Amino acid sequence: MKRLVNGLGKAFILFCLLAMGGWASVAIFYSNLPVLIRPWVATLFAVTTLLILAGKYSTKRTRLGFLAAFALVLIWWLLMPPSNNRDWQPDLATLAWADIAGDKVTVHNIRNNDYRTETDFIVRHYDKTFNLSKLQGIDLFLIYWGSPKIAHIMMSFDFEGQGNLCFSIETRMEKGEDYSTIKGFFRKYEIIYVAADERDLVRLRTNYRENGKGEDVYLYRLNATQEVARKVFLSYLGEVNRLKEQPQWFNALTDNCTTSIRQHTKPYNPNARLDWRLIVNGYIDDMLYESKTIDTSLPFEELKKRSYINPKAQAADKDPAFSQLIRAGLPGKEMNYWRHE
Repeated sequence: MKRLVNGLGKAFILFCLLAMGGWASVAIFYSNLPVLIRPWVATLFAVTTLLILAGKYSTKRTRLGFLAAFALVLIWWLLMPPSNNRDWQPDLATLAWADIAGDKVTVHNIRNNDYRTETDFIVRHYDKTFNLSKLQGIDLFLIYWGSPKIAHIMMSFDFEGQGNLCFSIETRMEKGEDYSTIKGFFRKYEIIYVAADERDLVRLRTNYRENGKGEDVYLYRLNATQEVARKVFLSYLGEVNRLKEQPQWFNALTDNCTTSIRQHTKPYNPNARLDWRLIVNGYIDDMLYESKTIDTSLPFEELKKRSYINPKAQAADKDPAFSQLIRAGLPGKEMNYWRHE
């Protein structure tokens, strides 16, 4: 039994060391080294790791050497600087920022692209001043593009008589770059807060994505007080202004659309807690229903059915009243469940 326990312990340590070597190899492959040498250096590190840890050169001394090499790769990876100065895709090239003066907030570079298709569009931006006293509530968009387990989440702030301002937390990609979940773990993308008109962010997903068929989009009214809505909105703007001066890496696990939203809302929601649905976020509406953060006057299945907005968004298309039309008949009233003493 003692030999079995020792053997299992050694196997577990070897597994952890090999996992560390695999991570370091991929980190090198996606690093800021010159493109031509990245695969060679990554392959060399991977092969050397196998020889040192599981091959005939495996000794206590070589394993210590591996740990030293891994530490160097980790430190170098952690010190790779994000940047705001790259050859960005046109729709992600311009950062939003805000001037805040009392109840008056002027948001600069609100995106409102004119789309012909998902990839054929005219980039447009405008500035707009909002009165915080007119902020009535927060809405949440849940967008599915494939698996029902994973979704993209956007928040929209409703200003009475002044329209809606929507935020999408995304990977900021360069020209010719595609999104990869694996790359999202290895500092290949910066994070961007896109501040936009709903006719841009929402209509892009309901009317133009998936070769014009649209992604599946659901809209939920959050039960937030006006005070909470104001604080969450200002928290968003604080991050928008910070990212303009200090770029930040996107991370598919720790710094993504869901975790970033949670950081803005958690201080004002005493019911917030860690939940597996924050990772498998396609079920986050179920979590919000459980916590009564969204309307609970209907069974959840009926609420979700009525919150599906694609037909309304496709019918509204370029109508200036797009935001009002997609909310027609939408369940949910402000119930003031979020409290902040």
